[in-house]
Amino acid sequence: MKKTWLLGFGFFSISITWALYNAFVPFFLEKFLTSTALIGFMMTIDNYFALFLQPWIGSRSDRTNSRFGKRMPYLIIGMPLAALFGALIPWHTSLLTLVLFMVLMNLSMSLYRSPTVALMPDITQDSKRTQANGIINFMGGIGSILAFAGGSFLYEKHSSLPFLSASVLTLICLVILVYVIKEKRDAIAYTPAEEKNAVSFKGQWNRPTIFLLGAIFFWFLSYQGVEAFFTLYGKNHLQLTEGQSSFSLAFFSLAFVLAAIPSGLLGNRFGKKLIISLGVIGLIIIFAAISFVDALLPLRTLLILGGICWAMININSYPFIVSLGKEQSIGTRTGIYYLISSLAAIASPPLMGGLIDLLGYSALFYFSSGGMVIALLFLLCVKDKGLSRATTESNASTSL
Repeated sequence: MKKTWLLGFGFFSISITWALYNAFVPFFLEKFLTSTALIGFMMTIDNYFALFLQPWIGSRSDRTNSRFGKRMPYLIIGMPLAALFGALIPWHTSLLTLVLFMVLMNLSMSLYRSPTVALMPDITQDSKRTQANGIINFMGGIGSILAFAGGSFLYEKHSSLPFLSASVLTLICLVILVYVIKEKRDAIAYTPAEEKNAVSFKGQWNRPTIFLLGAIFFWFLSYQGVEAFFTLYGKNHLQLTEGQSSFSLAFFSLAFVLAAIPSGLLGNRFGKKLIISLGVIGLIIIFAAISFVDALLPLRTLLILGGICWAMININSYPFIVSLGKEQSIGTRTGIYYLISSLAAIASPPLMGGLIDLLGYSALFYFSSGGMVIALLFLLCVKDKGLSRATTESNASTSL
């Protein structure tokens, strides 16, 4: 557990960077672009890299064997580069330079995101992974809170300060991880896969995995739409200031942080599927309710409830996917998880932006609530009897 808490610094750096990116980059883009759909498309750049790079890098890290371990080399290269290009984003001088810095930062983050996530199951026993995921997401949530609360304050001082702060914190987190995590010492079973026995995507598709990935796609479709456009929703629909809009997201993140570890414990106690289902049902209701809210206090109250429900979903979903495969496939299945979530993130902002252009910002939470309904239907198709055999049958089960 001590190693898990320290590993959380990796998630802390990722979360604070993405939270700032999603909160403030739309304001930069809005200066050059009038179409909300086009802004939404530009906000999906990171997911195109995630779509192609992260599955490959996750699988590649399963087979990497260096003196730093399987995953750590990717962090050592990617985190400093991401810190550099992230700090440059506010210093753009045109749309071209803004997009260039965005692309380079996202490319750098794609180098280390999957290996960072895969480190958790590497150093954690299977029976403790849901609880461990709660711990590291707790740390990630702290990063989001600092981003939305502290970032809002710094942004009003100067637009570069939040990004510069995140870059410094990313470098500090890398030093902590390199110093504390020694993969060959700390891994449960340090066995890099050989090239000739490399784990492939083909062997990962069993029925429980297919339905669970369908659910993951649709709940991320809903969540990413809200994340990408909430600050603009607050500014243009609720007439909040830019600082009030971004600070409101801190309430969601605070609730996520407080619910992260309890959600992992509940998943261990009552089963991941049940806890995820309750979270999805909760967000269906909450997103629908936000559509009727026009005041700050009820909005932030609903965001707190939404953060709790999102923790119930997000904390349990990644261990759920990993549990359906073999230990040697952790990096590969991590890549698949990000492949599906990235597909959702690519589809959601342009689709939501187009709906907003046509119907107005009120469409945001109607769309998100509907996506959660579809996610629930997929989740209900994940049969418990299939899950009990998943670990031993993952490569032999029915394929697409």
